[in-house]
Amino acid sequence: MRIGKFVNGLMAGVTGVMLAGSAMAQDMLGELETVGKPHAQGYNFQPAATELASDIHWLHNFLMVIITAITLFVVVLLIWVIVRYNKRANPTPARFTHNTPVEVLWTVIPIIILIVIGAVSLPVLFKQMEIPESDITIKATGNQWYWDYDYAEAGISFSAVMLTRDELADAGYAPDEYLLATDNAVVVPVGVVVKILTTAPLEGVIHSWTIPAFGVKLDAVPGRLQETWFQADREGIYFGQCSELCGINHSYMPITVKVVSQDAYVAWVASLGGTAPEPMASASEVLGTEVEMAAAE
Repeated sequence: MRIGKFVNGLMAGVTGVMLAGSAMAQDMLGELETVGKPHAQGYNFQPAATELASDIHWLHNFLMVIITAITLFVVVLLIWVIVRYNKRANPTPARFTHNTPVEVLWTVIPIIILIVIGAVSLPVLFKQMEIPESDITIKATGNQWYWDYDYAEAGISFSAVMLTRDELADAGYAPDEYLLATDNAVVVPVGVVVKILTTAPLEGVIHSWTIPAFGVKLDAVPGRLQETWFQADREGIYFGQCSELCGINHSYMPITVKVVSQDAYVAWVASLGGTAPEPMASASEVLGTEVEMAAAE
């Protein structure tokens, strides 16, 4: 009995030390602007923080132009037919059954529209699925109902559990970030390629790792490893949530990502006992190199 109490007390102490260390590691990241999170009565996209998200927003707006034009055309056509060919305006209707030019048009024009949509949407899809050479690899395992994260190169791992209302202020989050903030955030440096591997335990269910501002959404399937990527171009705090109905606490499985500077990331990894990676090019350096290459050409 005494041994059991001693073990329980020891485990509680170790857990407390781990939580305190994790909290200190999060605090050392400093003040970050909250960039991507949902807002009450919001209907627009979150600010795009990656090239993937920018492409998705552009594709959405492009498709909205096509959809709006088709809808307006159909509405105008319906109104014209109702007014021009009602019984009072057209008491003697025509008796023809075919109109070859019209039939050709309503077949060919939709085909052209679909070809155009496919031509612009497939490159966006391929860019999401073709993983470039990554600087950081993070494995996200969906559990019921929290996430486990493993940093392959750094040799660190932790769990991320949703904060209660009473814990938000102590962790530096606003009251309206309840259901969004977690005790441990995924931390990545700005301007580097991050590969995300998603999975779930064999005895678990399907989850979905989603950060709207990154344009990233990928299912975590039990026993299967899937991959996607992102390259954040702006420091800040970003929120996401499990986007696959996964059980009774599906609504309490948020995702928090903090995009920080290179130096802050290296210090954070070191504070958790991991191996700090070699310094990677910052977003400004990458953009500057691209500009110089373009000017040289």
